[in-house]
Amino acid sequence: MIAVLGSTATVIAVLVLIALMIRVPGLAASLRAELVTPLWLAGVVLYRVPGLWWLPQFLRWGPGVILRAPELFVEQWHAIDAETERDPGDAGRASRNVLAVLITVAAALTLQEYLGGHDTYERLFPADGSRYWELRGYLWWSGWRVFGYVIIPMIVLACLPGERIRDYHVSLRGFFHHLWIYAALFALVLPAVLVASTTHAFRETYPFYRIANRSLADLTMWEALYAAQFLSLEFFFRGFLLQGLRRALGANAIFVMLVPYCMIHYGKPLPETLGAIGAGLILGTLAMRTRSIWGGVLIHVGVATTMDVLALRGCPPFGGSPCH
Repeated sequence: MIAVLGSTATVIAVLVLIALMIRVPGLAASLRAELVTPLWLAGVVLYRVPGLWWLPQFLRWGPGVILRAPELFVEQWHAIDAETERDPGDAGRASRNVLAVLITVAAALTLQEYLGGHDTYERLFPADGSRYWELRGYLWWSGWRVFGYVIIPMIVLACLPGERIRDYHVSLRGFFHHLWIYAALFALVLPAVLVASTTHAFRETYPFYRIANRSLADLTMWEALYAAQFLSLEFFFRGFLLQGLRRALGANAIFVMLVPYCMIHYGKPLPETLGAIGAGLILGTLAMRTRSIWGGVLIHVGVATTMDVLALRGCPPFGGSPCH
């Protein structure tokens, strides 16, 4: 009960804070002035305490960066709007392309839910006792993600006049120039992953393939299937959906994308699903600014692999019993 009340209160507090920052634009600056300086001074004092090297650095720089984030995001959204090429009548006008994109998104997600899951695989291919029956279930799951998130959107794009698949954030151009941003994001996420890996909910969820510890081959094949669905997911949400809505909505396309992206995380631990909102906002903004999905792919695969490896620490070694 305490966990339920705490989670609910935290979500409401964050939503109220966001609303206040929108209503009072100078609030973030005021908070920085009142909170950051004392915390920075505390960091200076604690700097020489053995074993606390990380805490002073966080106190000195973390709050300022966090409270500066709203302004940074707004600046990036304005930049996205400014560099979006569109006719004056595109904004706010009914668009056949927007209709096609959003119907495709709804249809693809529906296919994933009703046909691309393990329940469908188990119904069509009952357990036969073979060594890789369970892994083939994840091949079915990953294959449907590739089909629904990549193949179907590409077929639609091929049918839409004037649309080119290469414009949908699949270019590697400039990727290495922005690589440091994604490396920094991974470094920021890693502590949260390390903490989460110690929880019961985490170990009960990861790895999805519960016999990944059976052999190195099992783990490698599973991670390859996992990576394929992440690549597909990034193209669907940060390529197809964002670029498809860009001319009509500009940076607002990011906020539209957040809703289905959060919902596909239902069934995972609550902190991870809530975290998907922030992750979607960050990765969506970066994808529109850099016009590339590959940084998001790198982050997703890196974090997912790290989570699986950490979860395997609680499992028997290779060749032992499953991670149940």
